[in-house]
Amino acid sequence: MNRTTLAAAFPVTVPVLMGYLAIGMAFGLMLQSIGYGVGWAALMSLTIYAGSGQYLGVSLLAAGASLPQVAFLTLMINFRHLVYGLSMLEKFRGMGWRKFYMIFSLTDETYALLSSAQAPEGVEEHDFFFWVALLDQSYWVLGSVIGSVLGAALSFDTTGVDFAMTALFLVIAVGQWKAAGSHLPALLGGAATLASLLLAGAEDMLLPALAVIVIALTLLRPRLDPDWNREEEKSCP
Repeated sequence: MNRTTLAAAFPVTVPVLMGYLAIGMAFGLMLQSIGYGVGWAALMSLTIYAGSGQYLGVSLLAAGASLPQVAFLTLMINFRHLVYGLSMLEKFRGMGWRKFYMIFSLTDETYALLSSAQAPEGVEEHDFFFWVALLDQSYWVLGSVIGSVLGAALSFDTTGVDFAMTALFLVIAVGQWKAAGSHLPALLGGAATLASLLLAGAEDMLLPALAVIVIALTLLRPRLDPDWNREEEKSCP
């Protein structure tokens, strides 16, 4: 373990640490409330590691949903990760076997960190990315286990605890807004989502909104990404 890289990555992940402990505990509490203990909480957080997917999983387990239902709903709720992955292709290039873990661990919050954080001078960039992702998942697993243990030891009313994930997302979104050089992507995303909600309804809004956002950002990439323009200029004869 490279302590220098770990020391550089940890401060960047502190906001996620605070959030993941809280929402991980909420997940553990909810899972415990339907009869699944600490082992299940740890296993789901290690192998699924999708906050919204795991929250959904609690409801599906409680309802006794079929495997096809689980697969379809999980795909729909996590479809946005297709967009995340496409935008990270260059950053993950050359990471070897670690690339597979980076793809697996690309949650909303980790994506937000990796898309804006820069490795300090003297720290290898790919090592830095890897430790950011690994630390984030460790926080989620720890929070899930703590929540499950507390749920087994104490009586909790879990009504409303799933809002913790929405609150964390809003906190990170505000930080990204303040740090961003251009607010155009966020405004486009908001406008596309609102239009999709009004035209398609709450049940069917996700895919149209994502499609519009991907197309718009692809068309506007030369304006939004100076590095892309420089690469294009280098490739020209």
